[in-house]
Amino acid sequence: MYVGFIGAGAISQAIATRLVASDVEKITLSNSRGPASLSGVVRRLGGSTEAGTAQQAAEADLTILSVPSSRVPAALAQVPDWTGRILVDTNNPIEAPTFVPVDLGSQTSSEVVAELAPGARVVKGLNHLAPPIIAADPHDGGGRRVAFYSGDDQRAKKTFAALLHRLGFEGIDLGPLATGGALHQFPGGPLPSRNLVQY
Repeated sequence: MYVGFIGAGAISQAIATRLVASDVEKITLSNSRGPASLSGVVRRLGGSTEAGTAQQAAEADLTILSVPSSRVPAALAQVPDWTGRILVDTNNPIEAPTFVPVDLGSQTSSEVVAELAPGARVVKGLNHLAPPIIAADPHDGGGRRVAFYSGDDQRAKKTFAALLHRLGFEGIDLGPLATGGALHQFPGGPLPSRNLVQY
């Protein structure tokens, strides 16, 4: 398994922490400032983590997008062709640090991501838990921490579910982006910040 990241903030680093703990074979972090700016993060995470470009991150088996909402268009535009790639959207329609909601009309944030990355097989996931909870051992409490996900491509969701299981999470498929995505999107959905454990 090779996992790439576009964006290297708190959520990406939390997910990467779990990937390293699970001995995932290759992890590439990228950001808008270039690979050199990530040397300290790469050293701290250790394992198979390396710094690269957004294009290199997009060559992974699965690419995780985690950038501020306003930077999503520019981040996705760094990759000229998303056709067939699995793109995991961890974003919510808010603008940090003020957490002002972004008006997307009737669309979910992941539907917008799908439009901005034509041909990508978009899965929404790991957006409803805070970074410290994502980074913690998912087996705390004796079960498996629940991770909701949604998407329109069944094979992409199967690949993401397998990764969640490898990391120790109990993945729960909520259906397509339009309906399932609305359930675990913040703000608006009933499931964000629900730290649930499956026994």
